[in-house]
Amino acid sequence: MTKKEAIKLFDDRKVRTLWDTEKEQWYFSIVDVIAVLTDKNDYQGARNYWKVLKFRLLKEGNETVTNCNRLKLLAEDGKMRLTDVADTEQLFRLIQQ
Repeated sequence: MTKKEAIKLFDDRKVRTLWDTEKEQWYFSIVDVIAVLTDKNDYQGARNYWKVLKFRLLKEGNETVTNCNRLKLLAEDGKMRLTDVADTEQLFRLIQQ
């Protein structure tokens, strides 16, 4: 998989993304999207929100969470860290929850 990293801006908020050339689709950091949608100013708040939501959805047997991947994205500290990501279709399913 050839990966191209990019930062997308949404209302001046960063959303880390990754392009998969083989599958021809974008992957988005779920925590970053949650931070934008919930207007969380700190990373930890968005991370906690995702952790609780993920637990609830897994408990309900939601397959969208099961199918989410973890990929290495550039973190605030400049290191590559595993991050939960979703493609566009998965993101729309999560947002509808």
